[in-house]
Amino acid sequence: MARIAGVNIPNQKRVPIGLTYIHGIGRTTADKICRELSIPDSRRVHELTDDEVLKIREVIDREYTVEGDLRRQVAMNIKRLTDLGCYRGLRHRKGLPVRGQRTHTNARTRKGPARPIAGKKMATK
Repeated sequence: MARIAGVNIPNQKRVPIGLTYIHGIGRTTADKICRELSIPDSRRVHELTDDEVLKIREVIDREYTVEGDLRRQVAMNIKRLTDLGCYRGLRHRKGLPVRGQRTHTNARTRKGPARPIAGKKMATK
């Protein structure tokens, strides 16, 4: 099992798919890394040589922000917005959608399960 950027890459997956297990690397970036190192897309992770794994590790360390550093960077960005007290920061603080989505209906992922309001009856027709 290859270990890159502190993540165990599954052996049976193709290399571009396996690289997406690293936080901060998606399909496009994984394909770009494979193209840069001339690793065929059909190659499986367990078929990689130690030298190829080392090259992948070096490219990721040199060119991309991944895993812990990326998570820390995102958390610091959100903390900065909340400390500023700007609109986006207030939405983060209240746990509401940040990017302009409607909240009258929907937004349940962000707001959590619906809570009943005491004394409010449903209007009947």
